[in-house]
Amino acid sequence: MKRDEVLDEAKELINGPRATDYGDAYDNHSRIATGWNVIISGAMKSHGHVTPAHVALMMDWVKSARLIETIDHEDSWIDKAGYSALGAEHTDRDKSSISDIIDRMRTKNAK
Repeated sequence: MKRDEVLDEAKELINGPRATDYGDAYDNHSRIATGWNVIISGAMKSHGHVTPAHVALMMDWVKSARLIETIDHEDSWIDKAGYSALGAEHTDRDKSSISDIIDRMRTKNAK
């Protein structure tokens, strides 16, 4: 697919079905930003960084923000369930594995 085709497809989606399903993009993104700020603030206070479980929670909030506009959008409900399941699974992982990943990233960035 060529870049112009990608852009044409995106233009059709954001001005058609997505606008109908999720409402005004600015309003939707404002709701998402509000929720993400709360989640990130909590993550920083409790963990000092955003964890994979926090990311799952943030993605769940994207779906919640969309459902505020269109409560009967079935795909968003299904996606929320998926993100919740993933978030629960992420929290079951050994906390040391997250610390190991952060240490590796810090070491890599220090080079």
